[in-house]
Amino acid sequence: MDPIPTLDVFILTFNAAKRQIHVPAFARHLYNAFGQNASHLPELVVISLQEMAPLAHGFIGSYMLNSYFQRYESAVNLAAAKFAAEVERQSLAKDHPYTLVTTRNVGMTGIILFARNPDMVKHLRATEIGFGAGDMANKGAVGLRLQYNKINADDSLLASTELTFVSAHLAAMEWNLEKRNKNWESIASGLLFDDPKKYAESQERRFANQDNSEFEAQQALLSQDRTEKSLHDISIYKPTSHLFVAGDLNYRISKSAPTSDSVFPDRNPDNTVENSNHFSHFLARDQLTAEKAAGRALHGLSEAEIKFPPTYKLVLSPKSKPHVGPDCVGDEDDDMDELEWSWALHRWPGWCDRILFQEIPWWAREIVGNKRMNILAYNSLPPVRSSDHKAVFLRVEVPMLQSQCLEPPDSAIQVELRAQSVGSLPDPRVLLPFTIDVQSWERRAQIRKWESTIGWSMLISQSKESLVVFLTLLIVGIGTWWYRSR
Repeated sequence: MDPIPTLDVFILTFNAAKRQIHVPAFARHLYNAFGQNASHLPELVVISLQEMAPLAHGFIGSYMLNSYFQRYESAVNLAAAKFAAEVERQSLAKDHPYTLVTTRNVGMTGIILFARNPDMVKHLRATEIGFGAGDMANKGAVGLRLQYNKINADDSLLASTELTFVSAHLAAMEWNLEKRNKNWESIASGLLFDDPKKYAESQERRFANQDNSEFEAQQALLSQDRTEKSLHDISIYKPTSHLFVAGDLNYRISKSAPTSDSVFPDRNPDNTVENSNHFSHFLARDQLTAEKAAGRALHGLSEAEIKFPPTYKLVLSPKSKPHVGPDCVGDEDDDMDELEWSWALHRWPGWCDRILFQEIPWWAREIVGNKRMNILAYNSLPPVRSSDHKAVFLRVEVPMLQSQCLEPPDSAIQVELRAQSVGSLPDPRVLLPFTIDVQSWERRAQIRKWESTIGWSMLISQSKESLVVFLTLLIVGIGTWWYRSR
């Protein structure tokens, strides 16, 4: 069997605390992350953002968010340029720089896709869902789905595979565990890459037109199966797509706030595990791990071993020295932005920021051998001054398996359904954990209309000058209407 090509993917998730990043500091951390267990740049870079900008900016949309996205683009390419220059000094093949392929957001939650060879990105689609107050996007998720090709020297197709990336921000606060699980249900049932109503309505029309003959009944059942398959394929759990979920998932290590005598994890990851306060002892209390194992959230997803301390909530010391200029990554200590920090005493430290993925299914491994996701690195970045979260990144080599290899055969479907009958959790690529929400697209379209208006209203109310202009225009408009209506 010929070796299966792999795709080198770097995914980073970061809660930016509604502030813009300092480009040189962030770029230096990215540069160091690119070099962990790797001597070359990844082919794809995906950045998942939460609280990427103030809520008003997020509701208004791209016009107000461009400057925020541009800073991440600058940081990625500054880091890549420095990395490529270092590689060139070692007489290794120089990597191409990155091209920004797309940016998307739903409220304050965003996603950015970069590629070294953007021509290999095909059939790009995006989707979104809000599940904050009134289903607005103060909390929500945004998804990208794409096909990535690799070609031979003669331009013939070497390999092609599909990937799905989800950026999510779930409900906050220790006590809000059930709300987080409900947010996940909204993602699994409503973050869809096509309007589900057209599939459901098509099925309803076929049922309405059938007569009572046995043949028509059989055809109706086949039609129902096809509809369910179509709905499955527009969900995040499409069987032939590699799924990655990244975000501030907000799962904590307790359902109540700490007390004055609570003991917190040691902040130093290099301390020995024998230390009773080593972070690994607190990881056993992680809500996400428990909820996933119980089948209440993040169904069918895997995670690399966590070897880093909690990523939230940090309290930073006062700034000790100024930043360097914003347009370059220098070699001075200043752009490292090394910070003194401690845990916030009113919140339990937690691994809020996570990246999970679907492992290669067992039925595909029976065909291609024991091929799995190859994890190169899973770690957190150092803290930055603008946020009380640490960013987390995953570097992974994805086997570029064809769709026919990933599609579950009838035999695999029967095995998974039998496992469900004895209490095991079926693979969501075979059986979805929740029923598809056929109203999700229509409901989101209606709510989106209000978000822009609310965003502009919030923005105007935050500035006295803007409020004066708004009231002046309102008075002039009312006066004009009254004059014309006399």
